[in-house]
Amino acid sequence: MEHSVEAITFANGPISMAGNLYLPAGFDPNGSYAGVVAVHPGGGVKEQTAGLYASKLAEQGFVALAFDASFQGASGGEPHHLEDPAARVEDVRAAVDHLQSLAYVDAERVGAIGVCAGGGYLVNAATTDYRIKALTTVSAVNIGTSFRRNWYGTDSDAAAVPTLQALAQQRTAEAQGAEPAYLPYVPAEPDEATPRDLVEAHDYYLTPRAQHPNAKNKFLFTKSVSRIFTFDAFHMVEDLLTQPTLIVAGSEAGSLWMSTELHGRVRSPKKLVVVEGGTHMDFYDVPKYVDRAVEEATSFFREHLAAGVTDES
Repeated sequence: MEHSVEAITFANGPISMAGNLYLPAGFDPNGSYAGVVAVHPGGGVKEQTAGLYASKLAEQGFVALAFDASFQGASGGEPHHLEDPAARVEDVRAAVDHLQSLAYVDAERVGAIGVCAGGGYLVNAATTDYRIKALTTVSAVNIGTSFRRNWYGTDSDAAAVPTLQALAQQRTAEAQGAEPAYLPYVPAEPDEATPRDLVEAHDYYLTPRAQHPNAKNKFLFTKSVSRIFTFDAFHMVEDLLTQPTLIVAGSEAGSLWMSTELHGRVRSPKKLVVVEGGTHMDFYDVPKYVDRAVEEATSFFREHLAAGVTDES
């Protein structure tokens, strides 16, 4: 008997969030389950990798919730196609609100898993929301840092200045009636200078491999970039992130430096799993790598979301 999935909505302040709730096989509405929130990457939607992880965790006995970010996908919020880190962090909190409202989810046994930028947003949420008892990142990205310093992290933060200068000009133009400008999450036409991970991201998002009509591969330039560039998903993790943290990444991922940085800074119980041969995008849908990440996350969540486990365990 397989797990089941229900299309749901839940409130995030004035915004109606669209989610898919994955329930374990043999689900008993009178039972008590551990719950897991799944946070999608920048540019993604719930039907892609977040939903894949949620479905696989449901197969392992968890109640799992994947959802579209506010201002994106099928969720509400205007203007649409806004990538606002503060809003994305609040989305995670709202998803926890919803899981805790379910009679069959034990409010003291809620964890979360985030992929790519979703992993960074999750880390940031967990530093101030201790209802999240354990967290897992997969191919984690600190979106603000990666936007400023490039995919490989080789630039200085000052490399952001020319983009911010262009943003200022575009904002003035839009204030005077110009049409809003958009940027792509992944390159529409990769070339020889495109990092391998982003070539693979193009293949994932913009071909039948995982293309979805609600993932438009665009975000508002002026309203998003001004928020992204000053955002640090790992802010104060040394002092405020107290929960057990599992970090999974591939040895061949250009983004690996962000996972290793996070692992180096976290002071709570932590585990870094670097999977040999894996690229950033392999953990989105390639069975070998997804299954490894799910295996690690399942063991981790079973340990830290078990009935009777306390924060001090």
